[in-house]
Amino acid sequence: MRPRSCWDTIAGVTEIRLLTDEAQYRAHITLFRRAMHWGPPSDEQWAVTLPSYEPDRVLAAFDGDEMVGTTQSYGSSLVVPGGARVPHAAVSRVGVRADYTRRGVLTALMRAQLSSLPDPVATLRASEGRIYGRFGYGLAGRVRIVEVDTRRAVIRGDMTGRVRMLDQDTADKLLPELHEAIGLRRPGQISRWPGWWARQRDRKTEAENSVTVVHSGPDGDDDGFVTYKVKEEKEFKHRLSVEDFEWANDDAWRDLWIYLTRLDLVNHVENHVALDSPVSWLFEDPRVVYTKDVFDEIWLRLVDVPRMLSARTYGAAEAVVIEVQDALLPANSGCYRISPEGAERVEEQPDLTIPVDLLAAVYFGDVTFSQLAATKRITGTRLADADALFAVPEKPICGTFF
Repeated sequence: MRPRSCWDTIAGVTEIRLLTDEAQYRAHITLFRRAMHWGPPSDEQWAVTLPSYEPDRVLAAFDGDEMVGTTQSYGSSLVVPGGARVPHAAVSRVGVRADYTRRGVLTALMRAQLSSLPDPVATLRASEGRIYGRFGYGLAGRVRIVEVDTRRAVIRGDMTGRVRMLDQDTADKLLPELHEAIGLRRPGQISRWPGWWARQRDRKTEAENSVTVVHSGPDGDDDGFVTYKVKEEKEFKHRLSVEDFEWANDDAWRDLWIYLTRLDLVNHVENHVALDSPVSWLFEDPRVVYTKDVFDEIWLRLVDVPRMLSARTYGAAEAVVIEVQDALLPANSGCYRISPEGAERVEEQPDLTIPVDLLAAVYFGDVTFSQLAATKRITGTRLADADALFAVPEKPICGTFF
């Protein structure tokens, strides 16, 4: 591996450097914001943003002394099928200065970042769907945006526990502890780092009507929370948008939905849920829940393919040999034998061949090998066995924006 402080020149122009101090970090966020067509951060915004920078995880591309591209990551953990948690890089703030796009800067940044990550897997949120597949990221998890018409919404029965509203200072202290105590339940969920919570506090400050409600069960222990904001659309008619919704058990989930849909003066509740969420079945009339959109949430990059294939569990089926192709990280390329007992690297004839971005797409079970084969994106045989091996009991969701 190359020295972490500097990477080779790309096309005689771009050098990738590891940033190490506050002045560089502020230049980094300013360039990223410009790439997203936003203005530079104010002093107040920068004071909140600075804690989100972690040493050894901030890279920039330079042309001489000019910074022309950015990326960074946050240290986290990720739940994989079977429930194991693995070290994870949450990749963010990827941007290239407008006058340097389409010159290999982004490719250089991605190659440098992926080759130096200490984590076996990375995820990001893609601003455009066509960008990251060429760097080995696959669309691995989607979410539904649902809207509930509360004027007709009826959930039978009363709450089994109780809810209480928190002031912002109390919420800022309690929620990180409660999120950790609730734990990560589904594949795709990630742990939250201190810088994430710092940025969340800033976002809630900007939204003056942001509200946090905590749920406790019959025993009095806290086991769920929801953060939301309300916007008036017409006179005395409001829309509630959920920003964060976590629960430890079905009762907490149901009670928080009861609270949200029984609020006075709120006509519609909007939330992001897993593709297989049973939320419609909470209500006497399932039609009060309307799916407004389905969009991509998790873009997954298997940085260390052998480790990630070994980290998850598999279903019941005959073993299948999968050939993985990874142009950006060629050490991952090769054949892997997948069976109910696990995964191992082998020197055998493959049953099917798949590029690393599409292996990421099937990893959480959001799409199957057979579906990809039908689109001619992959080739091979034994597709039914491969589908059964990678099958999961529930669809992935992250629920944490970064």
